[in-house]
Amino acid sequence: MKYLTEIHTILGSLYGETRAKELQERLSVIIERYTSLIPTGTDAGQSVRLTEKDALLITYANQVTERGSPPLETLSRFCKKYLIGAVSGIHILPFFPSSSDDGFSVIDYKEVNPDFGDWRDIERLGEDFRLMFDAVINHISVESTWFKGFLRGDPHYQDTFISVTGNPDLSQVVRPRALPLLTEFQTAAGDQKVWTTFSTDQVDLNYHHPQVLFDIIDVLLFYVSKGAEFIRLDAIAYLWKEIGTSCIHLPQTHAVVQLFRAILDGMGSGVLLITETNVPHADNISYFGDGTNEAHMVYNFALPPVVLHTLHSQNTSILSAWVSELQLPSDQVTFFNFLASHDGIGLNPARGILADAQIDFLIELTKENGGLVSYKTNPDGSESPYELNINYFDALNRPGDTQPLELQVGKFMAAQAIMLTLLGVPGIYFHSLFGSRGWTEGVQITGRNRTINRQKIERTRLERALVNPETRQEMVFAQFQRLLKVRAKTPAFHPLGSQHVLDAGSSIFALARFSPPADNPSGDRSGVLSLQNVSPTRKLAALKHEDLDSLKILGQRRPDLILGEFHNLDSTHPIVLEPFQTLWIDITQTSSFS
Repeated sequence: MKYLTEIHTILGSLYGETRAKELQERLSVIIERYTSLIPTGTDAGQSVRLTEKDALLITYANQVTERGSPPLETLSRFCKKYLIGAVSGIHILPFFPSSSDDGFSVIDYKEVNPDFGDWRDIERLGEDFRLMFDAVINHISVESTWFKGFLRGDPHYQDTFISVTGNPDLSQVVRPRALPLLTEFQTAAGDQKVWTTFSTDQVDLNYHHPQVLFDIIDVLLFYVSKGAEFIRLDAIAYLWKEIGTSCIHLPQTHAVVQLFRAILDGMGSGVLLITETNVPHADNISYFGDGTNEAHMVYNFALPPVVLHTLHSQNTSILSAWVSELQLPSDQVTFFNFLASHDGIGLNPARGILADAQIDFLIELTKENGGLVSYKTNPDGSESPYELNINYFDALNRPGDTQPLELQVGKFMAAQAIMLTLLGVPGIYFHSLFGSRGWTEGVQITGRNRTINRQKIERTRLERALVNPETRQEMVFAQFQRLLKVRAKTPAFHPLGSQHVLDAGSSIFALARFSPPADNPSGDRSGVLSLQNVSPTRKLAALKHEDLDSLKILGQRRPDLILGEFHNLDSTHPIVLEPFQTLWIDITQTSSFS
């Protein structure tokens, strides 16, 4: 079988051809163990199972709480009540036993944190929504069985972590945070300096040791057996370490992702891999591989800062130019688009897209709006800002602003509408779905900047806000629901379709979206002309004659899918957009519009 050959080749590239056969045999035992536990039916190489209906909620397992109920059970009831028909899936942030970092210092990969619930709660959530699990596989908690075994000298774990002897030159290593790279631990063999990329509580795994790779593959297949349809590879760029290199984006890291893909595709699991690499755009999209052999989706990390700049400058030129240049290596991969997550707004992905002065403006704006800025250590020992820690609503609307709430919500939803329009699968952070503001008290409690957008909410408190049409939460959620439900019914928003940027003026982001050619055997293609006003004043969208003609809609009268109003598509009669208004005009190419 082809995928077995791929596995053999990848193992040979990682550990040497002489060991490849023996390692493949060991790996086959793991794969066989899960063969009867994993639903199959997708042939390797078959198009990924995504449609315009797909949108994912990003949430913590204990995001909504209520007395007397396990948080996962509460989350399931809340999502079933409010989100069916709006989102298709849920990315549950790490729900495993953890020692820090809100779940990302995993103690046990295969257990559900008992404070949240159990595997039955996860499976019940999966009855109504597609599930994304986190694979936090660059590092593991110091409180894990694995690391405790290393400390006490258990031979099974002696090569599981990276001990550094002497004083090698580590100056080239790219650091994501301003923290020590090595941490000294007392072990049965004496004091040892161990690699800790992200914190002293998170020890990096040693993939030079094949057993580590096999243990992690066992974990990934376990997740699939528990209902994961998407697997997010957290911090994957730092996976493989070679002293004397940058230890980021190494060829071996890409090979490991390719191995995961070969196994999951070869088993016919239909599971989609998503890489999380908060790095410059060119490095980020390298995890698509050739478009068939690595990630099915990559986080579109440049999007949050670019959209933020767009709304503050009220100018779409940079956004339009960047989107025009976005390219995918095949029609089998796409972007995971998002504006906010449990982390902050990364700045490095925007470098080269936004000018330094524009990035500096966003930094100062964040501080003025009550947010925080996190820094990373550079190879020369200096520090530079790498992340804005602020809720996206606050990033767009300064707390205490006297502007009408309707206008603040409109500005926020203009940003969200851009994200929902773009080619890819949208990911919506729980706090964005309800327009949450920053939790500065949380930062004081934990001492960590990222806590500012990680507040947990009582279910009854949130539901009280959602029945009051004058609250920010209800205004935001109602508009989100409308957009998401329209999007889910519109094949033009298929994540494997196409997009074309148009020129409609500096304050209008104009994008034509079309369904994939193969989506309809008749040759008809669902299409949407999206027009987004990014300013707080009324604007005219002056579409060009040649653009309307090329879209085969010149002179036609077409409906907006959001409000149902008809618009004349004529270059001599500009379309009026109210402040921050979104129009999704149906430009489906069928004979009914001829």
